[in-house]
Parts: sequence; C-alpha cells; structure tokens
Amino acid sequence: MALNPTLILVGGIGLALLLLIVGLAITLMGGGSASGLEDRLEEFVAPEYEAEMREVRQAGAEWWRQLNKRAERTSWWDRLRREMVRAGLRITPTEYIAFRILALIGGVAIVGYVFGHGQWFFILGGAVAGWFAPHFFIRWRQRQRLNRFESQMVDTLNLLTNGLRAGFSVLQAIESVASEMPPPTSEEFRRVVQEVQIGLSLEEALQHLLERVPSEDMEFVVTAMKIQREVGGSLAEILDTISFTIRERIRIKGEIRTLTAQARISGAVLALAPIFLFLVINAIAPDYTGEFFTNGLCGYGMLGCGLVLIGTGYIAMMKVADIEV
Repeated sequence: MALNPTLILVGGIGLALLLLIVGLAITLMGGGSASGLEDRLEEFVAPEYEAEMREVRQAGAEWWRQLNKRAERTSWWDRLRREMVRAGLRITPTEYIAFRILALIGGVAIVGYVFGHGQWFFILGGAVAGWFAPHFFIRWRQRQRLNRFESQMVDTLNLLTNGLRAGFSVLQAIESVASEMPPPTSEEFRRVVQEVQIGLSLEEALQHLLERVPSEDMEFVVTAMKIQREVGGSLAEILDTISFTIRERIRIKGEIRTLTAQARISGAVLALAPIFLFLVINAIAPDYTGEFFTNGLCGYGMLGCGLVLIGTGYIAMMKVADIEV
C-alpha cells in the first residue's frame, strides 16, 4: 500500500511542531532535570565555550521571560488564565495555546487527509474543528466542575451552619468545609482561607471565589455573608433558608433533566449522525461524495444548507429541552 506523500508531509510538519513546543515548554519550566543535564554536559564542553553557551541560554530565558510579562499585562491573557482556573486545569495560557495549535494540525491531518483525501473543504473543516475543539473541551470541563460544586452545596451549607451554631467564626467554619468536603468545594474554600491568611479581607476572598466559580447558589451565600457582616443577624438561620431553597431547586432540576433526557439525546444523535456517515462514506467511496465538490456552487451550496439545517435543528431541540428553574 503506497503512502500518500501529502499525508507524510503533514505528519512530518506536525511532529516537528510537537517537538518544538515540547522543547520550548521544557525551556520555560527550567526544571531540575534540565540543570542536571547541563552539569553533566559541562564535563565534555571545552572551557572556552562555556561562557558563550551560558550567555546564549540566559539571553533566551530572558527573552521568554519578557514575552510572558508583556502577555500577562493584556486583558485576554488574564481572561484565559481565569478560564483555566474555572475548568480546574493546572496549565498555563502558553500551554493552552500550544495545545490549540497541535489540535489544529491534528484536525487538518485527520479530517482533511484521512477522511477528506486532501480536498480543501475537509482541510478547512478540520482546521476549524481542531482549533475550536480545545475551547469546547474547556467549556465542558467548566460545566462539569460547576455541576459538581453545586451538587455539593447542600452539604457545604450544612457544615457551615453546624459550625456557626457550634460557636465557630465564619473563617473557622470555612476551614472546616475546606478540610471535610471533597473537591472541587474543598479546593475553592481552601483557597479562600489561604487568601485571608496572606492579608486579603474575607469579602475580597469570597469575591474571588465567585469569579472562579460563577454559581448563582454560591452568589446567594456570599451575599448573605456580606450582609451579615455589615448589619449583623443570625447567619446560621439565613444559610438554613438558602439550603432549603437550593435543595428544592436541585430536586426540580433533576426531575426536569429526567423528563427531557430523551429530547437532548435525540438532538445530539440526529445532529452528529449525518456528519459521521458522510465522513465514513467519503473515506470508503470518495468518488461517490466527490460530486459535491466537482459541481461547484451547487455542491457546496447543498453542503452548506445541510450544515445550517443540522445546526438549526440541534439548537431548536436543545432550546425545547432547556427549562430554567
């Protein structure tokens, strides 16, 4: 079986970029293993070249440091870092951008050349899919993490209420939540305690918590804590009322998700099935689906209309199944 030269070229470019990004990441991290390797290599390097090599390494590290500092001053860099925190991913924005570039190359190689046989329509579609795939993955991770956090809210409020009634301060009650609850609740409340310990006020730490976890239920709790600290009152009773409201919302949401599960699954299957079948048929018999690409405007118009109709139908079915509580 003869290999496609274009596919070999794309694979070689992708491998080269992967090695380049891995090398840059190792350079940026500057771990102990790299320094150990340098120590071993210095035994075999001529002394007259050691100073020159050290200057080159320092210049490269300083260039990357300045580049990162300039990027960190921009608003989009801070927003991107916040998105990583909300998704619970311990990666830097630089690593995320590198992953998006690799996903773009992989999408072009898989969709454009494996399924599309080098046709420009598939190359463009693979590039778009590869570039936006990490973005959708981040959004999915954020929803999953937020759902886990909200599902633990009732137990969290019970711990806070019991601690306050036992005589704990608000910060001590938050510390008990950080030590007793599972992630992600324990991680977020532990960060609140750490921010207070380094000098931030409790209000500022709670506001940062809302930025990391954009939960409506948590916003109620934080608002109640702020009001109680300003005007006084029984915070335990307020949290009991909020806990009861959240329990009822969770119960109603569970019933709605059960009743609308069939509509949501049907929408996803009906939207993905035509695209998957088209890719499979194009991989098996490219001449059969090639008529869409050889008829010019008519063929591309039919593909465009099909994608628009699929997207419209999926959005309509999701809107029907989405019931606000």
